[in-house]
Amino acid sequence: MPQGDKRAYTAKQIRKARDIEQTYEERGVSEKESERRAWATVNKRDGGGLKAGAHDASANSSGSRAGGKSGMTTTRRSAGTSVRTSSATRAQRSSRA
Repeated sequence: MPQGDKRAYTAKQIRKARDIEQTYEERGVSEKESERRAWATVNKRDGGGLKAGAHDASANSSGSRAGGKSGMTTTRRSAGTSVRTSSATRAQRSSRA
C-alpha cells in the first residue's frame, strides 16, 4: 500500500479526520496542514488505520493495579451481605476508633 493511502481506515476514522480537518480550517489553518493534523490526530487516538473488526490487544488489559490488587476489599456485615471499601475508607474508619 503506498504511503498516504487511506484504504486501511474505517468509515468512522475517515469521518473523524474530516470533522477534525474542518475544525482546523475554521480556525484559519491551511487546507494541507489541516489534513495533516487531522490524520495525525486519528492515528494517535486510534493507533493508525484499522480495518473494521480488527482486534487491538491493548484493549483487553484490565484496569487493576500491578500485582493483581484492585485496592478494594470485601468486608462482611453481620446480616451476611458484603460491602466493598477502599483502603482510604478503611483508614478513615480505623482513625475514628
